[in-house]
Amino acid sequence: MNYMAIYKTSLLDGIGWRTVLFVSGCAHKCPGCHNPESWDKNAGKLFTEKVKNFIFDQIDKNIDGLTISGGDPLYGPNLKTVTNLCKEFKEKFPNKTIWVYTGNLYENVKDLEIMQYIDVLVDGPFILDKRDTTIPFRGSTNQRIIDIKTGKEIYKL
Repeated sequence: MNYMAIYKTSLLDGIGWRTVLFVSGCAHKCPGCHNPESWDKNAGKLFTEKVKNFIFDQIDKNIDGLTISGGDPLYGPNLKTVTNLCKEFKEKFPNKTIWVYTGNLYENVKDLEIMQYIDVLVDGPFILDKRDTTIPFRGSTNQRIIDIKTGKEIYKL
């Protein structure tokens, strides 16, 4: 798996201080996407053990959790690596949260193994006609923020 960027700290990509991993590769290719360079799974740099350890080191520094965005973390070539990352993260940091952004709908991915490790899923493709910069943690009003433990939407409009 490749990744485009890592933000050591962000307040925009989930609740609290978060470290954010932007993976490469996305099949959705949403018109108006803010990160179209991430569509190519070969873009960016190779995700290695060293990169994973860097992320974990950041989380140790008073960070509330990890957010994985993209591209699409649930895109086929990324899924195994992202699942393993989330599993290891939860073993190391059981009280910190994981947010994952995907262009897929929750109903289509709710049975994936990764769901047992993540806390919040932001689902749905970005739709340019539904773009809204005033809503928290998403780009368009069709996207939902779902608490995985309950399967219910949070931060409803």
